[in-house]
Amino acid sequence: MSETRRLLEAAHALSVLLRSRGVPHAFYGSALTAALANHPHSDEISCIVEGGQTSAHPFRRVREAVATSDDFAVVHSPWTNRRGFPMTVNSTAKIEILPAGETGPRRLDTTTIMKIHGVPFLTVTEFIRAKLKVWAMCDRDARDILYMMLRYWQRVDFNRISEHDMDQFVNRNADAAPAWFAIKKKYRA
Repeated sequence: MSETRRLLEAAHALSVLLRSRGVPHAFYGSALTAALANHPHSDEISCIVEGGQTSAHPFRRVREAVATSDDFAVVHSPWTNRRGFPMTVNSTAKIEILPAGETGPRRLDTTTIMKIHGVPFLTVTEFIRAKLKVWAMCDRDARDILYMMLRYWQRVDFNRISEHDMDQFVNRNADAAPAWFAIKKKYRA
């Protein structure tokens, strides 16, 4: 089984549990670009989770949702540079849980989520926004942004992307320039 498929199956299984508890969530990471490119190799997937109406923390909502499943184990990491906490799914895939608003949009709804292979992922625009916050730390993030910009620039909402951040990205990744200029032209026309 390919790594991408394994990650998508784990994401689907987690999504089923979260949906059954009414927990808004969306996945993001290199697994999205791999799924869109039909590429078998991917090693990163995160799940962005909203807090609850009663201010329940996203991590708590996930722990409560997976508590009833033998296929999931929450693995708490010690204080590190991680933004969330990893969760082992079926002992084969690690999905990092991230709070909405810190990574990705604050609200996860039909305007910020798209379904790929039955799994809710951030839309192209929200994916790029989230990756723009961290791309300087990892070449993979820059490649993910480039892939999305070059293939799906027509789906990018210019009003949701920081022009300053994208200009900096384009200065360091010239291949993104034509797509970024096309997006700007589309919204300024």
